[in-house]
Amino acid sequence: MKTLFIGGVKSGKSRLAESYILENHPQQKPIYLATTEWLDEELRQRIAVHKQRRQNQFITIEEPINLLATIQNVDRPVLIECITMWLNNQLYHGKTEAEILAELEAVLQSPSDLVLVHNEVGFGIIPDNALARQFVDLSGKAAQLMGQYCERVFFCSAGFMLAMK
Repeated sequence: MKTLFIGGVKSGKSRLAESYILENHPQQKPIYLATTEWLDEELRQRIAVHKQRRQNQFITIEEPINLLATIQNVDRPVLIECITMWLNNQLYHGKTEAEILAELEAVLQSPSDLVLVHNEVGFGIIPDNALARQFVDLSGKAAQLMGQYCERVFFCSAGFMLAMK
């Protein structure tokens, strides 16, 4: 099964996704696929909070680029935290939109049981620079693709989740 948790920054989506995968797979320790490349002190602190919260409840794999290769041979559920940062990493490393969406679609077509976390970035104004507009557009396309493939989609806000699908 594929499940998507989508919401704004600090909406509770990561915590809710972690609880969801643990509750739905009590007999297996899930994989926590962390995609954030820490580039500054503030990001390092955010990562530390996530690591402290999950403690030893997950098998953590840190992989900022190659999602498909990482999940291909897993035999347990995978929480991908988060697709938004993975998209950022892909753009930073020069991948095209077509390459990025093709890899994401391949991930979604895999037989793996996945819980995906993604930031909703489309509620704001149109950004004033080309790179930010490219990112927002790519993020929206990725969200639609995940919504198409996922059997369950939860919108997160204020620490709560609302089933959309």
